[in-house]
Amino acid sequence: MSSSSDLVRFVESVLGVSLGGSVTDSMLMIATTSFAVILGLLFFLWKKSASERSRDVKPLVAPKPVSLKDDEDDDATVSSGKTKVTIFYGTQTGTAEGFAKALAEEIKARYEKAAVKVVDMDDYAVDDEQYEEKLKKETLALFLVATYGDGEPTDNAARFYKWFTEGNEREPWLQKLAYGVFGLGNRQYEHFNKIAKVLDEQLSQQGAKRLIEVGLGDDDQCIEDDFAAWRELLWPELDQLLRDEDDENTASTPYTATIPEYRVVIHDHAAMHVEDNYSNRENGKASYDIHHPCRVNVVAQRELHKPESDRSCIHLEFDISGTGITYETGDHVGVYAETCMETVGEAARLLGQSLDLLFSIHTDNDDGTPIGSSLPPPFPGPCTLRTALAQYADVLNPPRKAALIALAAHATEPSEAERLKFLSSPQGKDEYSQWVVGSQRSLLEVMDEFPSAKPPLGVFFAAVAPHLQPRYYSISSSPRYAPNRVHVTCALVYGPTPTGRIHRGVCSTWMKNAVPLEKSNDCSWAPIFIRQSNFKLPADPSIPIIMIGPGTGLAPFRGFLQERMVLNEDGAQLGPSLFFFGCRNRRMDFIYEDELNNFVDQGALSELIIAFSREGPQKEYVQHKMMDKATYLWSLLSKGGYLYVCGDAKGMARDVHRTLHTIVQEQESVDSSKAESIVKKLQMEGRYLRDVW
Repeated sequence: MSSSSDLVRFVESVLGVSLGGSVTDSMLMIATTSFAVILGLLFFLWKKSASERSRDVKPLVAPKPVSLKDDEDDDATVSSGKTKVTIFYGTQTGTAEGFAKALAEEIKARYEKAAVKVVDMDDYAVDDEQYEEKLKKETLALFLVATYGDGEPTDNAARFYKWFTEGNEREPWLQKLAYGVFGLGNRQYEHFNKIAKVLDEQLSQQGAKRLIEVGLGDDDQCIEDDFAAWRELLWPELDQLLRDEDDENTASTPYTATIPEYRVVIHDHAAMHVEDNYSNRENGKASYDIHHPCRVNVVAQRELHKPESDRSCIHLEFDISGTGITYETGDHVGVYAETCMETVGEAARLLGQSLDLLFSIHTDNDDGTPIGSSLPPPFPGPCTLRTALAQYADVLNPPRKAALIALAAHATEPSEAERLKFLSSPQGKDEYSQWVVGSQRSLLEVMDEFPSAKPPLGVFFAAVAPHLQPRYYSISSSPRYAPNRVHVTCALVYGPTPTGRIHRGVCSTWMKNAVPLEKSNDCSWAPIFIRQSNFKLPADPSIPIIMIGPGTGLAPFRGFLQERMVLNEDGAQLGPSLFFFGCRNRRMDFIYEDELNNFVDQGALSELIIAFSREGPQKEYVQHKMMDKATYLWSLLSKGGYLYVCGDAKGMARDVHRTLHTIVQEQESVDSSKAESIVKKLQMEGRYLRDVW
């Protein structure tokens, strides 16, 4: 300022008042100094508040955006005279997604009037409030949904399913919607296709029009045949809705699905530096999931069976310190393991390719246009064929019929091509069921039988070998006891198949051979993520609990008991607890024996009841021990206790369920129907929980 009068005018303009003409220099100095102090104080308070806020705020994961363009496209579809067809999929292993994309391609080919969109159920809406608004706009929807675990929705369908089934107090509101549901399940499990059945029933109750009876795919047989049969019933219904009289693509026009193929780019080793696809992921990411696992080291590994055992069970610990990964007692860990090098080498030989070949796969053409919507998401690259086969290709499961079709297209020997086509055809259904599924022939075994079928890598990874899926394990530790480690208890999968091949489980073999940090700095590592579970201890530790888990079914209960031990040390009042454990022989496979006895000694476990199936003259299992304790067991449940079952769904869990039914019937002196309703009530109240596979 050149003079005090200029300064006065500046202060007047800032304060928005007139100071008059009698302002002295000293008064002006006091005013400006006070103003500066006030400004400084306000700035300090703002910074302090912002700093405290930044300390309190947890890192957030950006939700998947729902594009405004989607809604604009929908409006454009309607205005263009086309009919929107939305195909939703809920998938755990990728099968439902593959079916959804194949169905979309065929609908596009059959009906010019159809505008088809394939939707991952997890991506349909950012939050629950948007579900109703978006679903009201749908007029034709097909749902392809798998049932997973103990009658649960898949991870990507869980949020939608919970919202839709729990909001059934609404009046019918979907009268504009025509729909069809196809379920993917396995008849060996108690809740066969539960999710598809419930979704179909709820859609109908909400006013939607059922186009076709719910399809019940059975993966214990040939789920592709089940899907094909359901699809054939769907076409006449879609003809009514989507076919114009002058439509060139008549119903009699045969449709041949194109074989998916990635664009492959071969790279020069000398010109590129290749890192593994997990090494550069930053620790501290706010959230890890199936699509974004976190690389962690194996810090401990030991054999749990005694030397006399002819089987193997591994205890393994992952180090999660510094990663931001957290878990709760009873959660699951998903592990991406590598296929063993012997199998990888065999796969490369059958493909006629070098393991050191460096390549990348792409879902677009050279000019950037998409190749097709039926391709599964590509794996990251560039990488060597060795890495691709070890980390991303499932080559040990029996191939699906679509894989046989792709192999047939690239078989140079005509007789081999014809045989592959026959196995994948409706006429070859019985032989496929017996020769492939019944004999448990792996993809590699099938390729070995047809040596002239050497598909290019783009076809092999897109259409022949499914993506290798993570293996899930019930975490066998508690974060209260081991906050920086995730413990896994894993039985080795190893044994002959009907063809004489020795089948080695991918993940259990990897764990068996894993080198822990405590033995070598060059230790084994794996990408992992946590999947939340409802298999939780009661919030009140004084509530009685009954745990039933033979073999590796012990895993989550080891975490439960670790947690109870810490709670006990902290002075919590623990309620009664029973653990029914089963194994063959105490000298062979009584895993964690010392720990279990210590839990009893420390007061974390009231009573340990063990069934040894190979020690006495007769086989004895956990359900027999339950009957021995029937009166006490039912008294605990009658007092509000919780019952937990973990292990094999097809055998043990069914037997335990029947035994519980018998106990209720006898203890309550009721008939079978009433006993079943009492058991169902326990399940509905969340006091009968199962973690089964």
